[in-house]
Amino acid sequence: MNELVKVNFENQTVSARDLHEALEVAERFSQWINRYSELIEEYGVTPVGEPTEVQNNGGIQVMELTDYKLPVDMAKHISMMSKTKKAKEVRQYFIDLEKAWNTPEQVMSRALKMADETINRLSNEVLALTSTIQEMQPKVTYYDKILESKDTMLVTQIAQDYGMSAIAFNKILCDLKIQHKVRGQWVVYSEYLPYGYTKSHTHAYERVDGSTGTKANTEWTQPGRFFLYEKLKENGILPLIEQED
Repeated sequence: MNELVKVNFENQTVSARDLHEALEVAERFSQWINRYSELIEEYGVTPVGEPTEVQNNGGIQVMELTDYKLPVDMAKHISMMSKTKKAKEVRQYFIDLEKAWNTPEQVMSRALKMADETINRLSNEVLALTSTIQEMQPKVTYYDKILESKDTMLVTQIAQDYGMSAIAFNKILCDLKIQHKVRGQWVVYSEYLPYGYTKSHTHAYERVDGSTGTKANTEWTQPGRFFLYEKLKENGILPLIEQED
């Protein structure tokens, strides 16, 4: 079958300018297309700008000309309405294309193409999701570590998650205005007290002279560990498990 009008088979459209040329219409394109304004509105077709090479004073100039992407069914309708010698041939061309388009072989071919596109799209989505999961895995793992423990933890234990000593870790929490010292004990500021982030445990110890003394230690609850994790992360401090190699 000779190609009278170039058809975009992906979305089943033709260029109005190509159709104008194929029909061998004598009047200018703008005048011709305006006669089908009601049909254009009915089909919901909107104008588009197409870069086109135009000869100008012996040279070639690229200009943006207004065009329309017409559905094949609409192009067939316009061809039927046209009075040119080529109108019947062009209309028959679209009818033959439609028949070929709907053969079992063509239907199967399009179905296979759509299936390939869907597979490729899903494969890309899976790759993107896998990458996201890999990026998120360290965070999930650290949360899992927190959830594994139901008991309170000493700051020394939490500091180890960050590769720090308890002294360095306590200083960071102090600098971030999370805690301060009261009679030798680190305690959270009053704004954090209602949330149960810490518990105070008192233990006995033996002095050098043999007498018994007591000392209060601050221990962090699991909600407290979550709180510290989020606060430190806001300040660019991550646990070892989330730090890049």
